[in-house]
Amino acid sequence: MRPGETVRDVAGLWDVALPARAGRMAGVSMAGFRSRADRFVDMQVVPYPALTLFIDFGDGRLVDDAGSQWANGGVVGLVPGGVRGRGRSIDCLQVRLSPVVAYAAFGAGLDLSGAMVSLDALWGREAGRTQERLREAGSWEDRFAVAREVLERRSACRAVDPEVAFVWGQMVRCRGRVRVERLADEAGWSRKRLWSRFRDQVGLTPKRAAQLVRFDHAVHRLAEGQASALVAAEGGYADQSHLHREVRSFAGLTPTAAAAAQWLDVDDVAWARSRAGRGRAG
Repeated sequence: MRPGETVRDVAGLWDVALPARAGRMAGVSMAGFRSRADRFVDMQVVPYPALTLFIDFGDGRLVDDAGSQWANGGVVGLVPGGVRGRGRSIDCLQVRLSPVVAYAAFGAGLDLSGAMVSLDALWGREAGRTQERLREAGSWEDRFAVAREVLERRSACRAVDPEVAFVWGQMVRCRGRVRVERLADEAGWSRKRLWSRFRDQVGLTPKRAAQLVRFDHAVHRLAEGQASALVAAEGGYADQSHLHREVRSFAGLTPTAAAAAQWLDVDDVAWARSRAGRGRAG
């Protein structure tokens, strides 16, 4: 699939649109989703090493385990727990932002690890103005341009510490198979200082963040049909039981159930690793 095209019949459910050109912001990717089948969609959100900004122009909703619902727009954190996406006429813009970018775009007040935050809580009156601009856009490409402009402008005056950005980048490049102590030394910080600053700016401890990156690579390999024993052995897990515990810790699912999750069906189309490299969340 080439950027700028819309691919039809992904898993029998979706039309997916991609931007025709790459944006200037590293660590940001966008896709548009429109449901095709005339049936109710109910799927669990699978954790991913990026925050997801979503704005729905149809009847899509995100619902958490407590029954709280978010309509129209919001940001899903790095470890969203039992959040589910539901709706029949879904028409949704999704933007994935690495936590390095999210800190700049959304500010230090956002809990980057949490389940969900509304756009109104993040951007105040600008949230409504942005949503209106997106609704009035004449095409997916216009929507991508509006989202790109807003994120670039909001990210211009804030940034994570270079040391935090370096450590996150190393985690992504190494697929989570890193020693935090070594990364602290390479960044020129003490372990304690790295732990504190990284947690403040990324939303997870360095160890948990590395586990999330490792989980992401493992669950996508499982979804491709690879055996759990091979995924565990090559993914840095002690054994299959270790892989099982970590998948359940992040997704609340067994490896078999996670591999069959509907949420992952469109990943290699909408967020193709071949386009962004294996470090696609960096």
